[in-house]
Amino acid sequence: MKAKFILSSMVLATSVFAHFGVVMPSSSTVNDEKEAKMSITYRFTHPFEQMMMNMEKPVEAGVFVNGKKQVFTNLKEQKDGKLSYWTSEFNANNPAMYQFYVDPKPYFEAAEDKFIRHITKTVVNAYGFGEGWDKPVGLKAEIVPLSRPYALYAGNIFSGVVLYKGKPAKDVVVEVEYYNEKGLKAPSEDFITQEVKTNQNGEFSFAMPLAGWWGFAALIDDDESVKKDGKDYPVELGGVIWVETKGY
Repeated sequence: MKAKFILSSMVLATSVFAHFGVVMPSSSTVNDEKEAKMSITYRFTHPFEQMMMNMEKPVEAGVFVNGKKQVFTNLKEQKDGKLSYWTSEFNANNPAMYQFYVDPKPYFEAAEDKFIRHITKTVVNAYGFGEGWDKPVGLKAEIVPLSRPYALYAGNIFSGVVLYKGKPAKDVVVEVEYYNEKGLKAPSEDFITQEVKTNQNGEFSFAMPLAGWWGFAALIDDDESVKKDGKDYPVELGGVIWVETKGY
């Protein structure tokens, strides 16, 4: 969800920033043994503005390989100034569909008076395996691809279905942002976060005009709350997926 912040007490200007969990492997495909050792980065950020937020150690991170879950125990804390993010390493030695995921510790967003929990995943195809990218892995909130989520060109359309507790979620807002490492400037703040909504079957589509990484965050009001200082706060549950596009 986007939060509004007052940038200046002298000028009544506001900025609208969307939160995204990030799971970013070194590549969305593994083609040979030289690429088998993967580095996976986990962040909590405003991706277009490249404004990072602090990320506490995730509750869980790992990978589903052909439907079997492997929980990582090798998470390493990294620092960007005073803010933390996390990394892990993984060897993709066999042909398979690797679905990397992270379930973060809920983040309290004071500006919205609620917690944010973005369960995030990214799909990697190794050695041309090519099967299973359209299979859910059973996350509480999850975007399941309807179009292949790797080896995409800039300009391709990405389609997915949003699941909440395993069932299609209709009329859900899906926020979309570009991971803007190029320092691009949006015409105005309204252009930074794109939005689409799911249909009656929980489906959505979006065309990605640029090469790079794109994040899709389906936002759901969770049925659980988090207690803080004796008060129960609602939780914005995000089902997030990142896909990579490349140019010719």
